[in-house]
Amino acid sequence: MKLKYVYWQEKNHWLGYLEEFPDYWTQGQTLEELQDNLKDLYRDLSSGEIPGVRRIAELELS
Repeated sequence: MKLKYVYWQEKNHWLGYLEEFPDYWTQGQTLEELQDNLKDLYRDLSSGEIPGVRRIAELELS
């Protein structure tokens, strides 16, 4: 399974969020730590235990 994410560096930290969940950001001191934190964030958000999680979806129009 692959997930797209958006990331950038600000001073000494890497910040990012999962494309599917743009309201939920995380950070890391290295890019690898950010990626690990994004994986943890995905598990938390997709588990169903956090109420009111907002997502991005695609709607097909005919």
